[in-house]
Amino acid sequence: MIRKQLSQCASRLFSEGTPPLPDAERKYKNLSRRRAHRLTRLSAWLVPLFIAVSVSAGDWYVSTAGNDQWSGTFPSPKADQSDGPFATLEAARNRIRALKPSSALKEATDVYLRSGVYEQKSAFELGAADSGTADAPITYKGYPTETVILSGGRVLRGFQKVAEPAELDRLAPSARGQIWRTDLRANGVEDFGEATGAGNRAELFFDGKPMTLARWPNEGFARVKQVVGGKPMTVHGITGDEVGKFLYDGDRPDRWIRETDVWLHGYWFWDWSDAFQRIQSIDTNRKLIELDPPYHGYGYRNGQRYYALNALIELDSEGEWFLDRNQGRLYFWPPESTGEHRTVFSVLPTLIEIKDASWITFENLTLEATRATAVKITGGTRNGVLNCKLHDIGGWAVTITEGTKNGVSDCEIEQIGEGGVSLSGGDRETLAPSEHFAENNRIHSFGRVFRTYRPAVSVNGVGNRVTHNLIYDGPHNAIQLGGNDHLIEFNEIHHVCFETGDVGAFYMGRDWTARGTVIRHNYFHDIQGPGLHGAMAVYLDDSASGITVFGNVFYRAGRAAFIGGGRDNLIENNIFVDCNPSVHVDARGLGWMRDHVEGDGILPKRLASVPYQKSPWSDRYPQLLNLLEDEPGAPKGNTIARNISVGGKWLNLEKAAAPLVRFDDNWVDKDPGFMDRDNLDFRIRTGSPVFETGFKQIPIEQIGPRKR
Repeated sequence: MIRKQLSQCASRLFSEGTPPLPDAERKYKNLSRRRAHRLTRLSAWLVPLFIAVSVSAGDWYVSTAGNDQWSGTFPSPKADQSDGPFATLEAARNRIRALKPSSALKEATDVYLRSGVYEQKSAFELGAADSGTADAPITYKGYPTETVILSGGRVLRGFQKVAEPAELDRLAPSARGQIWRTDLRANGVEDFGEATGAGNRAELFFDGKPMTLARWPNEGFARVKQVVGGKPMTVHGITGDEVGKFLYDGDRPDRWIRETDVWLHGYWFWDWSDAFQRIQSIDTNRKLIELDPPYHGYGYRNGQRYYALNALIELDSEGEWFLDRNQGRLYFWPPESTGEHRTVFSVLPTLIEIKDASWITFENLTLEATRATAVKITGGTRNGVLNCKLHDIGGWAVTITEGTKNGVSDCEIEQIGEGGVSLSGGDRETLAPSEHFAENNRIHSFGRVFRTYRPAVSVNGVGNRVTHNLIYDGPHNAIQLGGNDHLIEFNEIHHVCFETGDVGAFYMGRDWTARGTVIRHNYFHDIQGPGLHGAMAVYLDDSASGITVFGNVFYRAGRAAFIGGGRDNLIENNIFVDCNPSVHVDARGLGWMRDHVEGDGILPKRLASVPYQKSPWSDRYPQLLNLLEDEPGAPKGNTIARNISVGGKWLNLEKAAAPLVRFDDNWVDKDPGFMDRDNLDFRIRTGSPVFETGFKQIPIEQIGPRKR
């Protein structure tokens, strides 16, 4: 009975279309804590019952003090060391797998990991043979109240202060006497990874925080003085050069002549596209840097930002490090040099891989120190990452591809080299949803290494949901979206886009067919970006169409709701405070973007790639049926209705778009009766005349992560 209740609770966690209820989760946790005691107390009469009806796998245990030859049924080693927990996850997985042919798995199975750091030798892999079922889900979880760390790195030891004259000569004068080094091979590390490449970029972490690969300048950027590649180019009236050769100011690059593998990381042409580029040569007389091909796809232009990295001579401040890959020596200026500290070098690409398995959950774990994606879920159904901390990750925290109803919930995701959670699933041919989800997570400090197009949540396919998350501290997009019929709801998003320009906290674009998404009851605030065009909160870029933006709050959110030439978008019942402007609508498809929306442009090609003339497409999106014959570049069908705009600027409307946009009952520059604007309480008082326009109260109190 107890296992049946647990199974039902786990099933509810991944229920169709609805998040777990708070009291359901409390019931689940309480059952987990009480279960061992109850089963022991009742074992005298339960055991005969199990034998008579079915065999249950029971609970399994893993410990750093365990042994894979033991039974795994005891939480700690027995006093005589004759039995106890397993030492590895693989042993627990194999034992559970072995029970399946005998139909022994009839009820919920938990694998508990006792406290400690588990340095994984390889990714923990689960396949179809390792699946649970609706009645017998399988959970790998940290033991209650204990801290369990799965690490893809190796703790480094044997540091010695650099004292040899030849090595000291390679250091900046200010760093001499401050730098420690250790031999990676002596620490059991043979794969040194790459300095910059995605997927195999090695990193160093100190006491749970990422350290900085030696760079100049230590903060911010230098600027390209003048591009001199010899292949000039002009894009949208902006001139640049296709070849990576440019002049620099000052004499800092003169220091890099003795270095063998210096890279530059920069925004070389646009403020929304970064790239790492290796230096091929430096001409100190001409003050000219030439980069290795392949060159940045968008080219290079004067005044753009970059910094240098991976130069030992630039190891000149606390928290910086450098790896001499020829010698296998790692150099480090630690933030603190006394006391007990944990210095970790990332080694594994991935910690957990689930492929074509179902009903598997990882819960109450800390995952850290991977070079690429920490958790990969491919296919299957109702797999999840629940109440975990994922930090110090080199790539993505979690990627979910194909399958149905897989998700990430109640997690803390921070210090991520690329993006947070990627959801991709559903069938665009039939518009069948995947129902993957990211909910109730705190995602911050993402895009730490690769700065653009690595959002907190990436969404593709059909029918995914992103709900009740808190997202902040990201240099570019918070949510990036493609595909159909997604739900973005009750999220708080702030302080993103701070390093990039022409960017959106929510971003999608250049596809008429990516319709049906609802952006509802979110709070966007304190969003701004530097460079050309700044930042938007909801950016429907380059003819993005068929999107509903309803009941959101925008406060100091740049160009808040931005329709970039698209069609059939609805901006309704939103609150805009101190935005500039609150709403933007342009007609770019009739101007500079005409080539993309007519003839064999990219938007007609994307339209042709889906069966928009057949059901269910023709039923769901009838506006697509005659789009090509109805001035495809014209921003028709957009409605701006029953919004409140206070402070800042209300509207930026291109002249060509003005007669095509419908405006109804918007409340502009009049006091709507906020509860307490000074303290950012944007609820509307009962009895406000704004409700007479049809405006509906926004459930602001429900925005953000919910307490469980």
